[in-house]
Amino acid sequence: MQTCLECGNKIMGRADKKFCNDACRNAYNNKQNRETSNLLRNTNAKLRKNYQILSRLNFTEGKSKTTREKLTSMGFEFEYFTNWKRYKNGAEYRFLYDIGYKFLEGDWLLVVKKK
Repeated sequence: MQTCLECGNKIMGRADKKFCNDACRNAYNNKQNRETSNLLRNTNAKLRKNYQILSRLNFTEGKSKTTREKLTSMGFEFEYFTNWKRYKNGAEYRFLYDIGYKFLEGDWLLVVKKK
């Protein structure tokens, strides 16, 4: 007889069964994926927060201007973004999904929203 990988109880049923019930299967798999899940959860939370901060800006014709200091004071973390793009004119934008920003002179940033 086999024993459950999670609780150690005897398993009844199919010969290839590894868990005694769904609760044990879920608990076992959650333990196995905890580290990866925490990393993904924390990263996604930071991306979500950055996106919410940018989306609260006042956009005129899909553009807005702000300062690095203002975004930082709102909790924006510049190292978290979803993709990076360099355009033919040499402009480099960092994007959070459909909202992008590029650094201008001094402390200024241009924020754009894709339509």
